[in-house]
Parts: sequence; C-alpha cells; structure tokens
Amino acid sequence: MIRFAIAVALVALSGAVASADPAGTWNTAEGKARVRIADCGGGLCATVLSLKEPNAPEGGPKLDIRNVDASKRTRPIVGISLLSGMAPQGDQWLGKIYNPEDGKTYKAYMSEQGGDKLKVQGCALGGLICKTQIWTRAK
Repeated sequence: MIRFAIAVALVALSGAVASADPAGTWNTAEGKARVRIADCGGGLCATVLSLKEPNAPEGGPKLDIRNVDASKRTRPIVGISLLSGMAPQGDQWLGKIYNPEDGKTYKAYMSEQGGDKLKVQGCALGGLICKTQIWTRAK
C-alpha cells in the first residue's frame, strides 16, 4: 500500500513538472534575442536562434568576443547555448546560464510565470547576486 501511494505521488509530481515544461521558442528581455528551449539530452538548453541586431558595427555577425575561453571568441552568437543542463527542481528548473555580454557562465534558475512568461535568473557568489529577466513566449 505504501509503495502504491509513493508511486501515485511520483506520477502526480512528474505531471506537475511536465505541465510547466518551458520547451518552445522565447524572446529574451527587450527582444534582444529569440531562443529555442529544448531537451538536449539530460536537461533543457536554450539555443540562440536570432538576434534583434545580428551584425557587429564593423560588419559581419556578432561574435562571442568576451568569452573567457579564447578559442570560442570567433564563434557567432547565433547558435550558441545560453542555458544548459536545466533540470526540474520543485516548481522551477536549475542549471547554468552563459552571458555573452561578459563571457561568463553562472548558476541559473527558471520558472514559468503563466503560460507566456518565463523568469530566468543568473546568480553569482552562491546566489548572493542575481540578475533576473522575463522572457516571453514567441507567437
């Protein structure tokens, strides 16, 4: 009987997480980028599909010039993964976020704020400093 109750509870919990599945296409804050959130084997990731301003001032596509890994500084921003390893944790998702504006990776949290909004947080210093953005589902 206890095993049955545990099994029912696990099914109910997995259904709650699945109903809050953020997979799909999203516009980042201020519409700077459009990203696709999808399963990337072992967790969700968010890949940049397009940029509001895709070209650098000197011409050509914007590159990942601030990446702390010098070997990645010539890759275009379009196509890189912003979120990685996002796994469900209660009513939110936990993983990593890459910020091309400073070239660093941070601990990340995301949670749906209704069906069309996604709260995305990147945190440093053990969660003492966090930056939050609200992404909107692309139509």
